[in-house]
Amino acid sequence: MAVIRVELAGRAYDVRVGAGLLADCAKQCAPLLRKTDVPIVTDVNVSHHWRETVTASLVEAGFKPHFLVLDPGEAAKSWSGLEGVVEWLLGKGVERGDHIVALGGGVIGDLTGFAASVLKRGCGFIQIPTTLLAQVDSSVGGKTAINSKQGKNLIGAFHQPALVLADTGALTTLPRREMLAGYAEVIKYGILGDPEFFAWCEDNGASVVDGDADALVRAVEQSVAAKARIVAEDERETSGTRALLNLGHTFGHALEAETGFSSALLHGEGVALGMVLAARYSARIGNISTADAERVTAAIASSGLRSEISELALSCSGSELAAHMLHDKKMDAGTLPFVLLKGIGKAYLDKNVAMDDVAEFLSEQLAR
Repeated sequence: MAVIRVELAGRAYDVRVGAGLLADCAKQCAPLLRKTDVPIVTDVNVSHHWRETVTASLVEAGFKPHFLVLDPGEAAKSWSGLEGVVEWLLGKGVERGDHIVALGGGVIGDLTGFAASVLKRGCGFIQIPTTLLAQVDSSVGGKTAINSKQGKNLIGAFHQPALVLADTGALTTLPRREMLAGYAEVIKYGILGDPEFFAWCEDNGASVVDGDADALVRAVEQSVAAKARIVAEDERETSGTRALLNLGHTFGHALEAETGFSSALLHGEGVALGMVLAARYSARIGNISTADAERVTAAIASSGLRSEISELALSCSGSELAAHMLHDKKMDAGTLPFVLLKGIGKAYLDKNVAMDDVAEFLSEQLAR
């Protein structure tokens, strides 16, 4: 088991990575559990695969798990979804000093974390992410949120978990599409700040997606360590460092919005396409070579992820896609910062991007 420490003043916590952590969850979580009753929020799919394992571990250690099992998918991250979770937790008598367990992917982690942030003005929670995307990204760093009709993750709070258990063995149950979506966030760390890790991903991306045990541990451990460093430096995204983690997200969220935040385009798939667009736009404005932009494209495509937005067959214009970006939560004084590249492993924040040029660029990409 690898242990990565997220260093925050007075609120540091561990991210533990390895196989078998679900079966050992009682021992891992016990120091944080004040009561016998343990509230766990999960979804139908995760419950089917892992409820018995988690229950057995907790019961053997003398705990009594209580499960709230939600329907899977982004629809749970809504006002009504939040209300349902909060009311259930209140009904279970959860107190401020207690810890709620989020057992699932990014949707469960985001929703449960946000519920924990507002319940009695803030109680603790433990992340047990069961998807690759959640293990390498959303479970670490304290961003919690629900969606609005105006866009994704627009209602939320920074609320750090007390512990993250990333069981790489849990990834064996994931469909290939979910593995691919998570891999987009893995290769992102190489593209934005680590050219050596990017090269490793070029050589080993297929092994990660195929579920090779050693490759998975390396991918998750390296990704978490990279994110932990960035979060420790800029927890609330005020200095610009943490904003680099949004590489691919501004373009990607526009694509997600156009597809209705639905299963037509998973978040990781949108991020992958967004990184291709960020690389190509960086080449368009002369920051990187066309060869580097196409190297990014080729690395994403070789993993099995889509790399051309024309493959989505969207019935919209570049201007309409650009308009979605204006609802981005990163808008500041009417300006939308973009994470672009000055080289592979050299991401930066650009606050001077002309939206009319972005719209023209997107129109060109739609027609490729």
